[in-house]
Amino acid sequence: MSRGNPGCCAQNRADDPSAATGSAAATHGIQPSPTVVPRRWSPPIGGTFAMGSEDNRFPDEGEGPVRQVTVSEFAIACFAVSNLQFGDFVRASGYATDAERYGWSFVFAGSLPDDFKREIGSRAADTPWWIPIPHAYWAQPEGPPSTVLDRLDHPAVHVSWNDAKAYCEWSGTRLPTEAEWEMAARGGLRQATYPWGDELTPDGEHRCNIWQGEFPDHNTADDGYAGTAPVHAFTANGYGLHNAAGNVWEWCEDYFSPRYHQVITSHDRRHDELSSNRSLRGGSFLCHESYCNRYRVAARSSNTPDSSSSNIGFRVVKLENGQRK
Repeated sequence: MSRGNPGCCAQNRADDPSAATGSAAATHGIQPSPTVVPRRWSPPIGGTFAMGSEDNRFPDEGEGPVRQVTVSEFAIACFAVSNLQFGDFVRASGYATDAERYGWSFVFAGSLPDDFKREIGSRAADTPWWIPIPHAYWAQPEGPPSTVLDRLDHPAVHVSWNDAKAYCEWSGTRLPTEAEWEMAARGGLRQATYPWGDELTPDGEHRCNIWQGEFPDHNTADDGYAGTAPVHAFTANGYGLHNAAGNVWEWCEDYFSPRYHQVITSHDRRHDELSSNRSLRGGSFLCHESYCNRYRVAARSSNTPDSSSSNIGFRVVKLENGQRK
């Protein structure tokens, strides 16, 4: 998370100086899967679309202005990578995530039992709802003794950008660029606020997994989920994508820049200028209109590539002609 962003988005690993540290270099050169991991893909997407927003809610994050962007044809996964899929990768490759190498990851306090929270002394500065939990990682989302066995169809979380790239290397996929992600999330609608239109709950129907109530103390879970939801939950957008708003933040390929709209060309945009953070899109189950209104399709956030938390996951793009990259 860039330091100016609210801490409901995702916490930066460096924001907890008291936590244990360790090597977090990405592991590359792992053996790829003999076949591309089965998943449901969108139809071919491409062409020119109106990217960004004039919302101006977060003027320092490079959302706007609205501009015409051309994207070459691609297909993106309809679902975020699930715990079941990520588990297949780990078992086949022996990969250890950044959270495992560091020995901890950030967990939202509301997901933890009260007696356990009282035992934890360390909290993230200025964002006490984020707690660095020892041995929290994708398979133990709230730390020991939690498990994903009862949520194998939920998105894998506590996944860093490095981890997502390693998964792509193994599975014969890649991360989307920000332009690809936003074009896909819009579902063919022009300048709609959400993947389904401009109204958050049309006819009273919840279309995404976000926070209801008062953040961070009271979540009414009116949408049916207090934490993550299954990757196939809610109605798909026009391109078949589920949960392109809310549920978990999704990593993109780009380096993050608040000047994104100023420094990138209008064709096949990807920001390659080195910076400390990588881009995140989509918002999460912790986003709320009063505090972090970043579940809009144009909204942006970021984090360091080794950071992980209980609301960060990813989805992937299919490589052309099945070629690995």
